[in-house]
Amino acid sequence: MVASLRLPSLTSLLFPATTRYPASLRRTVCLRNRPLSGFATAPSGTASPETKSSEIDRLRSDRAVTPRSQDFNAWYLDVIASAELADYGPVRGTMVIRPYGYAIWEAIQDYLNVKFKETGHSNMYFPQFIPYSFIEKEASHVEGFSPELALVTVGGGKELEEKLVVRPTSETIVNHMFTQWIHSYRDLPLMINQWANVTRWEMRTKPFIRTLEFLWQEGHTAHATPEEAEKKAKQMIEIYTRFAFEQTAIPVIPGRKSKLETFAGADITYTIEAMMGDRKALQAGTSHNLGQNFSRAFGTQFADENGERQHVWQTSWAVSTRFVGGIIMTHGDDTGLMLPPKIAPIQVVIVPIWKKDTEKSGVLSAASSVKEALQTAGVRVKLDDTDQRTPGWKFNFWEMKGIPLRIEIGPRDVSGNSVVVSRRDIPGKAGKVFGISMEPSTLVAYVKEKLDEIQSSLLEKALSFRDSNIVDVNSYDELKDAISSGKWARGPWSASDADEQRVKEETGATIRCFPFEQTQGTKTCLMTGNPAEEVAIFAKSY
Repeated sequence: MVASLRLPSLTSLLFPATTRYPASLRRTVCLRNRPLSGFATAPSGTASPETKSSEIDRLRSDRAVTPRSQDFNAWYLDVIASAELADYGPVRGTMVIRPYGYAIWEAIQDYLNVKFKETGHSNMYFPQFIPYSFIEKEASHVEGFSPELALVTVGGGKELEEKLVVRPTSETIVNHMFTQWIHSYRDLPLMINQWANVTRWEMRTKPFIRTLEFLWQEGHTAHATPEEAEKKAKQMIEIYTRFAFEQTAIPVIPGRKSKLETFAGADITYTIEAMMGDRKALQAGTSHNLGQNFSRAFGTQFADENGERQHVWQTSWAVSTRFVGGIIMTHGDDTGLMLPPKIAPIQVVIVPIWKKDTEKSGVLSAASSVKEALQTAGVRVKLDDTDQRTPGWKFNFWEMKGIPLRIEIGPRDVSGNSVVVSRRDIPGKAGKVFGISMEPSTLVAYVKEKLDEIQSSLLEKALSFRDSNIVDVNSYDELKDAISSGKWARGPWSASDADEQRVKEETGATIRCFPFEQTQGTKTCLMTGNPAEEVAIFAKSY
């Protein structure tokens, strides 16, 4: 059976019939005629099919990347195209994740899957179609998600008795099932996770960062006490924090969301906030203490040790393919992508070099031996032995794809039983070392040492960038100055929700979080002059 989607009334706004983009927005990049300002395919005017085909071929053959320092948004889209991370789906706002981009997501999955299971969670799966009545049961939840819902109203050629929501998140259907599975305190805690797709009808989209459909994991737990739920919510944001620092080299700031920024249906939302290369904030992961909001709405109860019926206390937490976008925007440079070794699908690329046919077999044999030695040692390595492209083209291509290390092997290297090693994070000759022994134990040790150095170097660089772009402020004027200069503002805050909304309207910045790491001493609210217990971080965000 095929279900048809009837979209909310915003359809006309999302899909104008005659969208036109200025010529300045049409760039020479590998994706199909895309405008830089939006995640969509622009009309191509009156060009004939033959002209369009020729132009697309030309665009796809040009791997030029807009300099990051010149136009950050154009650079980001160019990198996604040229590094073959994703392409555009036929429905505006959707994306096709290509193998290289999906391999980064798999690396994220591999790490987190282990951590989730180590902390007692089991993987399972819930349906992506949710009865609309489920969404309506929790008032703040339906209010928060209504503008983003995609609804199914027809199935099997017939009008459905109840419209269905294509999963925007799963708290409601999870509670429906938890109510059937939880009966006694002996059934608690119940801790599960699912890897799934999610649909949220976004008006402004950007590949990986904000798309109509994306991939994520969402964990859900039920507990007998509020203390257990709070401990779990904090445990998961700590796992995300460690993952960001140790695997992706992104120095996130963990903290608590303000009331206005709290997840719809949660009592408390914890977050990890990352500074991108353009100094905008990215909410990279969240963990919610749901209290009893959903359990009361769905009647999810258990009999405690005294036989009394109690509502469970719950959490939910998630990271998504948005993290891939965060990795791109944190570490890239004018050349393209730059991947931390621990998350890179390919850690080392080997480029054999020969001019004469008589040199080819010896060089390829040596390159294959190096590949085998590294693979045996657990290094993710690729041998680029194709002969359709020059070595120089390969250097540029693999640098653009962000491979941490490149090994070059030519006839002289074979004669000297050595290789040349180039680091992606140190451009040019400064990052190139000659004469590294080809002897397996020596080469493996050297490569692993350099991969560790690159991982640490990327984190240190990102940390330095982050800290140099956070300004401590003590007044609203200072906050506005910091935001207008493109920086993050950190200052004492105890003002009202209305004051927070005023900041958003006047500066475009929001409270990203109240950091767990707080400054000591007395504080005075930057907005009201009243005593404040915490400092908050304000920034413009994706």
